[in-house]
Amino acid sequence: MAEAPFTEYFIQGITKDGRKFRPSDWSERLAGVMSCFGPGAKGPNARLQYSSYVRPTLLGDLKCVILDSRLRAIEPMAFDFVMNFAKDNNLVVTEACALPEAAELAAVKSGK
Repeated sequence: MAEAPFTEYFIQGITKDGRKFRPSDWSERLAGVMSCFGPGAKGPNARLQYSSYVRPTLLGDLKCVILDSRLRAIEPMAFDFVMNFAKDNNLVVTEACALPEAAELAAVKSGK
């Protein structure tokens, strides 16, 4: 049985009163706070990677951060930190659910 789709929050780089949020690299900075070093990478091959739960993106020309709701179960304080950042800076937050993959939909339709 397929898991229910999770929720993603799109934190947009625009305030609720329509002003563009500054600094221009805010999304990379916020996602960077939640980043970690790549699994198994050590020494000179170690590299910083964005978390799959908090990642920067562009929607058109608007910088955004996508926050995965599954982070709440793993680390509630980290989830609250990101959401409070958006709230404290009066940023627009849009909630969306992730759509199941095509293979999952086909399995559900076929009764598997």
